[in-house]
Amino acid sequence: MTQIKPRIRFNQQKVTQMNQIMSQLALNTVCSEASCPNLGECYTNGTATFMILGKHCSRNCRFCDVTFGHMEAVDPLEPIHLAKASQQLELGHVVITSVARDDLADGGASQFAKTIAALKEQSPDTKIEVLIPDFLGNPDSLDQIIQAKPDIINHNIETVARLSKQVRHRATYERSLSVLHYIHTQAPNIYTKTGIMLGLGETKEEVEQAMTDALAVGVDFFTIGQYLQPSSRHYPLKEYVPADTFKDYYRLGMAKGFKFVASSPTVRSSYRAKEALTLGGHSI
Repeated sequence: MTQIKPRIRFNQQKVTQMNQIMSQLALNTVCSEASCPNLGECYTNGTATFMILGKHCSRNCRFCDVTFGHMEAVDPLEPIHLAKASQQLELGHVVITSVARDDLADGGASQFAKTIAALKEQSPDTKIEVLIPDFLGNPDSLDQIIQAKPDIINHNIETVARLSKQVRHRATYERSLSVLHYIHTQAPNIYTKTGIMLGLGETKEEVEQAMTDALAVGVDFFTIGQYLQPSSRHYPLKEYVPADTFKDYYRLGMAKGFKFVASSPTVRSSYRAKEALTLGGHSI
């Protein structure tokens, strides 16, 4: 797999400490599982993205490097362990994501809610962002997330409308927009966030339409990053998008009205998540 390596200095001691604690508490970070190029920077800045509900996903999206199938049992101690890790590492901003768990009745929403509650109890000053699957559009599952009151709820549309069926498995562009709209209407006080990858064959007009669609359903924060093909079995990379194009999309997104836009080849969904709250128009 081609690597994009940002030229950012990071604290190796902090990275080592994070990895040791993850191992001791049997926790997963999407930073490691998805081979994120920003791992060192985020760990150094006191931000981490934890992946709950196991390492195996019930969906087989063509862009994703997470293992498909062989679903694992839900660990009842995971929320407590995650909260403990956050406290030990003095994290100021925690992102919680998961594999898709269509095998569970609520899609894993209750585990998200328990984890949010444990974090709030253990580290009440830590900001909490969740990056959720679509839960098949189940409003009861979405309500569990909303009632847990994270600071940000993120659900990615992943790509433009035309390419969604080719790239994603079981998820749809329309359902993702409806999930974001439901969250915004039910909890307008919680920030909503989504993002896309570039390099899959999308056009500039389609990217602009994706931004328009996201704004129409109430999305506050928008992220744009470069797709990297994990292996020859995955969706083929069509293009390495020039850095100047990412800058153009940043300016376009801000002009359209997003509160915060992160757009560069190294951006991943959780990149500079903390900044979205402090620079996103409504500092909290």
